[in-house]
Amino acid sequence: GTLWADTALSGGVWLRVGGQLWKEGGLQDPILLCHSCSPNVCAVQKLIGTNRKYFTNCKQWYQRKICGKSTVISYECCPGYEKVPGEKGCPAALPLSNIYETLGVVGSSTTQLYSDRSNLRPEIEGPGSFTIFAPSNEAWAALSAETLDSLVSNVNIELLNALRYHMVDKRVLTDDLKHGTTLNSMYQNLPIQIHHYPNGIVTVNCARLLKADHHATNGVVHVIDKVIATTTNTIQQVIETEDSLETLRTAVAASDLSSLLESEGQYTLLAPTNEAFEKIPRETLNRILGDPEALRGECWFIESAMCAEAIIAGLTMETLEGTTLDVGCSGEELTLNGKPIIANKDVLATNGVVHFVNELLIPDSAKTVFELAQESEVSKSTDLFRQAGLSSHLTGSERVTLLAPVNSVFKDGLPVIDSNMRNLLLNHIVKDQLSSKYLYHGQKLQTLGDKELRVFVYRNNLCIENACIAAHDKRGRFGTLFSVDKMLTPPTGSVMDVLKADHRFSTLVAAIQSAGLTEILNRPGTFTVFAPTNEAFQAMPQGEFSKLHGNAKELANILKFHVADEILVSGAVNALVRLKSMQGDKLEVSMKNNVIHINKEPVAESDIMATNGVIYAVNSVLQPQASRPQERGDEPADPALEIFKQASALSKFVPAPPTLLFSLAAPVYSRILARMKENSGGL
Repeated sequence: GTLWADTALSGGVWLRVGGQLWKEGGLQDPILLCHSCSPNVCAVQKLIGTNRKYFTNCKQWYQRKICGKSTVISYECCPGYEKVPGEKGCPAALPLSNIYETLGVVGSSTTQLYSDRSNLRPEIEGPGSFTIFAPSNEAWAALSAETLDSLVSNVNIELLNALRYHMVDKRVLTDDLKHGTTLNSMYQNLPIQIHHYPNGIVTVNCARLLKADHHATNGVVHVIDKVIATTTNTIQQVIETEDSLETLRTAVAASDLSSLLESEGQYTLLAPTNEAFEKIPRETLNRILGDPEALRGECWFIESAMCAEAIIAGLTMETLEGTTLDVGCSGEELTLNGKPIIANKDVLATNGVVHFVNELLIPDSAKTVFELAQESEVSKSTDLFRQAGLSSHLTGSERVTLLAPVNSVFKDGLPVIDSNMRNLLLNHIVKDQLSSKYLYHGQKLQTLGDKELRVFVYRNNLCIENACIAAHDKRGRFGTLFSVDKMLTPPTGSVMDVLKADHRFSTLVAAIQSAGLTEILNRPGTFTVFAPTNEAFQAMPQGEFSKLHGNAKELANILKFHVADEILVSGAVNALVRLKSMQGDKLEVSMKNNVIHINKEPVAESDIMATNGVIYAVNSVLQPQASRPQERGDEPADPALEIFKQASALSKFVPAPPTLLFSLAAPVYSRILARMKENSGGL
């Protein structure tokens, strides 16, 4: 076989085996792309249960699914070629004929018939160079009887005009059909809009190109799936003339969007119908219609023209004001954010395309904070704020940021609303409309409850006091929603204030005072304190605490080992975090089974916030790692012992006479004996 490495082939490995081209990788099973891989054999994907066909090539291989529905693969001679008995593929090239004859060959016999009836036949049989976008037989059959009758009556002039609108007076191949370009038709030079999408789909006035590049002696024929009509209206004029868009017309006028909808370019408008506006609460509708800024988000304006036929799978698009939309398809229906709410698609305008939607998708940018929260994983928080009588801060024009705990925080039910809880909830509402991407470490935020909250930026998390942001923030019309992983605990005093107020730490408070560390833990700072409880001190061996309490220096050393000079809240702990204690040794903070551990000891309570730090309650007294005096890096080594070590090491590797070893070691032994006598009082 032969491995292919051609840029025309999509990703994966392509292999020619016995005259057949196969693709390996990317899909579960290999795909036979070209039957017998002889020249001039075309693959066709037919959508099961419909007459829709997609003539594919290596660049347009839709993984056997169109809009989620399976396709059947078949193979046929490419246009202009035919089989020869006993030969593989379709080796015989048919002689070229004029456009009129070619129409019958490519499956557009109805166009051929109407060309004859409208007296277009002499022109497309005669000399010249033309391109015709010929509707398929099925496209003509899909027209309503009323439309078809209007075309073929009136002495056939309307039919002739319609057919000439499908023509260009030059030869145009698919390589020339660039995205966003226009071609001047042979009917009053009215423009034909061309879109060539990244997935390989080509549309002509939103009609899909079915069969391309069928050469004729006097031009080229492209078969399309619709009969296209002339258009002279801008998107703004479409809105003005459609009765079903009356409410949108009012909204556009109020938002001063008319000039944008009339401007040159290629756009997509997802236009909510009157029915869509009627489905939302009257209060919400009045608020939106009275707010020009919010209205700008309602028009769902996209800065590119997206025809329905170009959507064969899900894709993400961004509206003019920044809202992300999931556009997809399910069978014959287009979907927005997974909902089949497009009532009328591909209404063409000179500057783009309009799709009518029968449900108003209010973008986040037009919503209140309360509405954002109700539709998120923090809906239980909205109940809590409503019960506390704080809804007015979240539904008006006040610029705020809501720190809303996710629903899982309230798995055991909502807390009882009292004055303390109401004050706590006020401290979950920050003054000003914030964006998490602009927050920085050490930033101070002011709440409606007159508290000051600190921002902590960690490698793996962004936290405000003890609560860490659990999801991307949502920005509404006047406020922003931050989803957080727990109820916020604003600090109430310094580390010493918090320890003194908690009876569990009375022994620790006395020890801190005895060690002279009170001033340190009262001053401004960024401490993390692993605070032993009374229970921890009681668990120490008998007499050890009394001995420790009688030695202020050693007591201070032990207590400093429990304090780090940086704030680490539990949300910043992933697997393992190392902190340097004030004593000098390292502290290892880890998370196991959703429990914080310090030096492998479980923490009894996390994130007790103070104005100058955070406290963790621990039920054991942490001990610094035992240090050997000669191994301490901060004490000078004894030169005598160093010489003795070197001599001992030397004796293991370098044979030497006993007299030489004795002569090396004798001075060392003498000094060691002298030191021992000093330490023993001469004994």
